[in-house]
Amino acid sequence: MNAEMPLEVLHAIDIRLLGGALLVLAGIASSLLARRFGAPLLLVFLALGLLLGVDGPGGIRYDDTRFTYFVGSLALCVILFDGGLQTRAAQVRGSVAPSLVLATVGVVLTAAMTGLAAHWFLQLAPLQSLLLGSVLASTDAAAVLFLLRAGGLHLERRTTSTLEMESGANDPVAIFLTIGLTSWIAVGGGHGGVVALAIELVWAMAAGIALGYLGGRLIVWALNRFVLPSGLPPWLAMAGAVALFAITNRIGGSGYLAVYLAGIVVANRPLRARGEVMSVQNATTWFAQLVMFLLLGLLAAPRQLLGVLWPALAVAASLMLVARPLAVLLCLTPFRYRAGEIGFIGWVGLRGAVSIFLASIPLLAKLPNAGLYFNVAFVVVLASLLVQGWSLARAAHLFGVAVPRTDPDTRRIQLDLPGQLEYDLVGYRIAAGSAALHGAPLPGRVRLAMLVREGKVLLPEHAGAFAANDYAYFLSPAGQAHRLDWLFAEGRAARAAEQETFGLFLLPGDVPLGELAQFYGLKLPPRFAAITAADLFEQRFDGNPQVGDRLALGRALLVVRALRDDRVERVGLKFTGLGERLITGGKR
Repeated sequence: MNAEMPLEVLHAIDIRLLGGALLVLAGIASSLLARRFGAPLLLVFLALGLLLGVDGPGGIRYDDTRFTYFVGSLALCVILFDGGLQTRAAQVRGSVAPSLVLATVGVVLTAAMTGLAAHWFLQLAPLQSLLLGSVLASTDAAAVLFLLRAGGLHLERRTTSTLEMESGANDPVAIFLTIGLTSWIAVGGGHGGVVALAIELVWAMAAGIALGYLGGRLIVWALNRFVLPSGLPPWLAMAGAVALFAITNRIGGSGYLAVYLAGIVVANRPLRARGEVMSVQNATTWFAQLVMFLLLGLLAAPRQLLGVLWPALAVAASLMLVARPLAVLLCLTPFRYRAGEIGFIGWVGLRGAVSIFLASIPLLAKLPNAGLYFNVAFVVVLASLLVQGWSLARAAHLFGVAVPRTDPDTRRIQLDLPGQLEYDLVGYRIAAGSAALHGAPLPGRVRLAMLVREGKVLLPEHAGAFAANDYAYFLSPAGQAHRLDWLFAEGRAARAAEQETFGLFLLPGDVPLGELAQFYGLKLPPRFAAITAADLFEQRFDGNPQVGDRLALGRALLVVRALRDDRVERVGLKFTGLGERLITGGKR
């Protein structure tokens, strides 16, 4: 019997490994199904956890709240760091202030109004109702970031950047409110009450911002300073983010805010191995979402959910139709957002794993009604993903914030060049029908590095004109590779990609800006009325404009389309609908 015990233990380990592998494979398969049928992937993961749980066919009994909290904290750290890495400062600069107002004042308003609904429909005490409102107050970064980038939907820039920044920055406020209210209820209102809670919140935000910036700079310095073996830079960045998260939490700061800001800092600094870091980070983030949603699904019991289904759905309806839209309206109206933008941002307040994760905190503290908080949060998240997640594209078109855009069908290869941070090596296969075959100029400071034709490597001086099925490799300024994609878009996507880059209208460079503004009803400072588009580009870019350079003119965008003797010969005209001012300062 004793001789058989080690073998039984080994078999048990093998079964667990097999089970884990099958879960990952099931998650991969479900992601393919989700894309095929348009279902929110996170909803699929939650449903998979429910099916594997105690009331489902899987029959797995899982009730380890402490382990779930640990995994959820780690997963949210990874997800928020990835959210920061996806954020470009130039694209969100005008949305920082409104996003921060939404992430702070908006969360408090949403928590208060949702708490009123919880008090009415669930008959909870005021403080308990406010706790449940705080659990449900924040939008979920994992849900918002995933759904905004899935399915080929493209939104106006200000709308996208506001949603991304808000979803990444509002978790700390909701988390802090939840922890503070849980502690307050647990000790009967001690620790100095509301004033002490407000002071702790200010400290958490300040420490999160300060350590997030310093931590991000430290991660950038380490990645650029040390030459690591291939495969290690992404793990250095991720381990640095997790360490930053833990240290910030340890001193009472907001670790979630810190890792999100650190990701933004890393994304907007010159960085070695950027492509490698992003590739591994994307895969790890997907896995973190899978594991977190599976565990939360396993932790739930459908029979208990049915017991609170109708009042929980009433709370969900109040949150989606009243609390979130009203909070967004109050927060964004002072920043002159359009009604369509306010309506869409108010609708896309998706709840996700963060709310279920926060509902596990009262469970850990063993508060009265802790199970009720968890079950209600689970139903609200399911309703949000079903209703808001599935209607995202329709809502974007209904509110007029969807941008008619087709992503270029290109297969870009991007590599870092050792020893420098200014350029990337970018490669494409030149498809038949692509713009590169018709003499389209290379944008900006992009230069051909080499060409591979029929298995032979050709240097630029021997390459000649591009031919179909060539493989072209270019030196591109860091962060500018996307400006090449339109040149190599395949088939029918080529024309759409070109229009996305330069706009639908082609104009001569000597078109007077005053006439252009009058014809399209654009606002233009009087001093620019008498000059041409070519003159403006020459002024703004020190006499050295390049293909792809762009300037905003009211709600329109002028893009350099062609040059002759270093002067703009043709410009493209795009309309953004964002009401931007004419760009009068700054360099490329």
